[in-house]
Amino acid sequence: MNPEEFHNSSAGKVIQTEKGYFAFVPSPLPSDLRWSLAVVSALSEAERDLSRLNTLAGAFPFNQTLIVPFVRQEAVFSSRIEGTRASLVDLYAYEAGPISFLEKADDAHEVFNYVQALEYGLERVKTLPVSLRLIRELHARLMQNVRGSLLAPGEFRRSQNWIGPAGSTLENATYVPPPVEEMLDTLDAMERFIHTPSQLPALVRTALLHYQFEAIHPFLDGNGRIGRLLIILLLHEWQVLSHPLLNLSVYFESQRQEYYARLLDVSKQGAWDEWLRFFLNGISMQASNDTVRLESLLSLRVDYQERTKAGRRQERLEQVLDLVFQRPVLNIRQVEAALGIPYVTAERCIERLMETGILREITGKARNRIYRADEILAVIEK
Repeated sequence: MNPEEFHNSSAGKVIQTEKGYFAFVPSPLPSDLRWSLAVVSALSEAERDLSRLNTLAGAFPFNQTLIVPFVRQEAVFSSRIEGTRASLVDLYAYEAGPISFLEKADDAHEVFNYVQALEYGLERVKTLPVSLRLIRELHARLMQNVRGSLLAPGEFRRSQNWIGPAGSTLENATYVPPPVEEMLDTLDAMERFIHTPSQLPALVRTALLHYQFEAIHPFLDGNGRIGRLLIILLLHEWQVLSHPLLNLSVYFESQRQEYYARLLDVSKQGAWDEWLRFFLNGISMQASNDTVRLESLLSLRVDYQERTKAGRRQERLEQVLDLVFQRPVLNIRQVEAALGIPYVTAERCIERLMETGILREITGKARNRIYRADEILAVIEK
């Protein structure tokens, strides 16, 4: 790491370690922020658009059925930033199984772990606030039985790591996080910042904490995914996000190079203004996009209700429809297990939804068939 590239930064300082290499140690939050007009404007727009999303989600008659696909879409894109290539359809197909036809099974398993970690975190924050303990618990679930599972899952690192191109070393890395002793101090300070009441707006606090976590880089692997997962948990815990429907990783993935550059520029130059505007603009853009998707899904759900109204077993079909919106790629066994109904009943409901064009079979097999709702997936992936 070249220490000359890090200058006049209010975010932290470069130190030279006993082994001779340089590392960056972030300063405790909050930093000395200068509220530019552009940041204030971006904050106002982000809060407005997020409020609209929350309002629509609260009024949505089927809102609980939508949490599942939005969580999975977030998992797909957050993992994609780190190099996995599994799609939302791959993830659902992996969950439906068997996966003999799935080319990206390993990637899908990594994304599935992200889903498990996020769902665990959303339930866990009801009894345990976001904390270092919770962060370690999330990491253990994220890294279970995947690439990186031998790199101390659930434990903060006990050795130095670094960020850079393939083949880079501590000496020529793009960025070297704090050594272990300093890392532990910065983690303690970060946890205090999370728990200390603040007059800073929640969206700004979350942006600062995302930078801080990535700058500390406390794990040997999985730091990016855990850092983005924490955004959702913090906004949810601070009651800024009523439902986990914000797919901010879609924005980060589409702007990947700028995302990395903005984070690094905070460390190098104290470029807080640029990072905050980038983060808040992402909140605004994604909240607006997710609002449109919610409206489209509501319209689709009402249309499906009309299509199936004349059929028999209307109440049961309604339950299966709700499940299809949660899992637009599924099999009969999943319907049977989720709704606690006989296999034959689940099969007949699936056949009815195929007759109305809501589902189609995608494996071409006589057994272990998997069904897909193309219109629902098209809206979610839009």
